[in-house]
Amino acid sequence: MFHQPDLFELGLPAAKVPQRRRAPKLSDLVSRVSSVTRRPRYALLVLDLIAREADTRGRIGPYVQTEEGRVPVRDWLCGALAPLGNRDCRRRAMIESVRSQIIARSPLGRDPREIERECDEEVRHRVIRSGRTSISRAVSDLVKAGLLQRHYQGYRVDHHNRGAQREAVYSITLEARTALGRY
Repeated sequence: MFHQPDLFELGLPAAKVPQRRRAPKLSDLVSRVSSVTRRPRYALLVLDLIAREADTRGRIGPYVQTEEGRVPVRDWLCGALAPLGNRDCRRRAMIESVRSQIIARSPLGRDPREIERECDEEVRHRVIRSGRTSISRAVSDLVKAGLLQRHYQGYRVDHHNRGAQREAVYSITLEARTALGRY
């Protein structure tokens, strides 16, 4: 009698069943970001702000429209995240240092409101200057994690100097937008 072997007994590979791709979750993003940066919370805040303000294609920049007018995207992100450092002891020390420097070089009888305005302006300038560096570092980490793409737009795009009066444009990936619930 003829014996038909069972296909499962032969050890043949099972037919490949196409698997549905699982939608990314926020926990996946957290894990991915924490594997590439020392400041995952800050990077995730940057990613969330970009996702909230991005257009339908997931892009933001080079400028963001604010109440004060058009602002470079890094300065806008910096301003949005600046309140995080208000309670930091280094920020308070910097504010006191700026205040004492301005008072020391001010003539006697100067209006205290003018001194305070000058102090606020100098503190804001210093916060933005240092914040732009923090934003750039966080964005570089997000690019490394594959959640964001960055390119530059503006004058002299092909210039060897990356600065060259160009501003950053950030594009959030579809995977990140989906995980953040923005798509």
